[in-house]
Amino acid sequence: MNDKPDIKPATAVAHLGRDPHKHIGAVNTPVYRATTILFDTVADLEAAERGQYPGLTYGLHGLPTVVDLQSAYAKLEGAHAALAVPSGLAAITLALIGTARAGDHVLVTDSAYGPTRRFCENQLRRLGVDVSYYDPCSVAGVEREMKANTRVVFAESPGSLSFEVQDIPAIAEVAHRHGALLLMDNTWATPLGFPAFARGVDVSIHAGTKYLGGHSDVLVGLIGCSEATFPRLHRLWTDMGVAASSDDCFLALRGLRTLSVRLQRHTESALAIAVWLKQQPEVDEVIFPALPGARGHALWQRDFTGACGLFGVVLKPAAKFRVDAMLDGMRLFRMGFSWGGFESLILPVHPERSRTVTRWNAAAPYLRLHVGLEDCGDLIADLSEGLVRLRG
Repeated sequence: MNDKPDIKPATAVAHLGRDPHKHIGAVNTPVYRATTILFDTVADLEAAERGQYPGLTYGLHGLPTVVDLQSAYAKLEGAHAALAVPSGLAAITLALIGTARAGDHVLVTDSAYGPTRRFCENQLRRLGVDVSYYDPCSVAGVEREMKANTRVVFAESPGSLSFEVQDIPAIAEVAHRHGALLLMDNTWATPLGFPAFARGVDVSIHAGTKYLGGHSDVLVGLIGCSEATFPRLHRLWTDMGVAASSDDCFLALRGLRTLSVRLQRHTESALAIAVWLKQQPEVDEVIFPALPGARGHALWQRDFTGACGLFGVVLKPAAKFRVDAMLDGMRLFRMGFSWGGFESLILPVHPERSRTVTRWNAAAPYLRLHVGLEDCGDLIADLSEGLVRLRG
């Protein structure tokens, strides 16, 4: 099953990374917990010291539960290989450190996930890497910002908080023409919704904490690598000792099995709620690329194969205490910083606080919604009551 290229995504997530014959017939790869691995001969031990031993040498890298998650994700993403790390942020930071060095220039989308930007400012610059930012909606802007020493372009599509859809194939062409790699945070769409490597990406990063895990109980990150980028990232992954635990990889594999059906439900409910919100007098705009007529929809329709339950809502001008009253009283949409789990979430967010190249209109309140797996009618009722509180 792992070698069949023609299976559909729903079948792939159910079968990739599983081989019951290796595990006494068990449907799921068991949790392997091990540190010390024993060698039968001095020759085997010496081969391991040279990095030439074909088997497992230490529990930090290569335990079957971890390997099966990496294998499943790589095949699903269309990557040459993948690496599992303890969080999505760890996947971002390791990918950046592994592809940039002192004296290089890294060009980052202005709509990047906040901790990505924080790492670039606090750590990459400290390591002697030049960092600048580009307008996520302007391929010409990417071209203008490229320098002779640009080695990495870091994209995130749709953009964090503000959901700009980038022209990834065009950005890939610009990056490659200038000798740079294109890294992309692909968490929003997941491998089911955006075929990153088919669109020109060299390293695809995924916070498995979100939809891959799906149950708000695991922290894990995945780095999908091209054949050219895998050796250096694998070397760094090994040298830094940042492999994900078998327990977390087990939970991520368990979540993977239902990823397709969960994403379908998330997306269907999110679209229904987005359409309802557009009709409410308190709402100025719904920013959801999968919604017809929304900003970014044409590019989403061209390049994406799916969506999820995360989108933004621009309210009409309202006093902060009214927005607070709306949010404080929500019964089902609760406030929390993550997303991608079974539960619905809502947050007041402020993209303008981290922008340096583009401007975000901060005149009206802006909310980020994650639509979970609850009944859609119940979620709409919760939002309707919230809008009543907003009106006062």
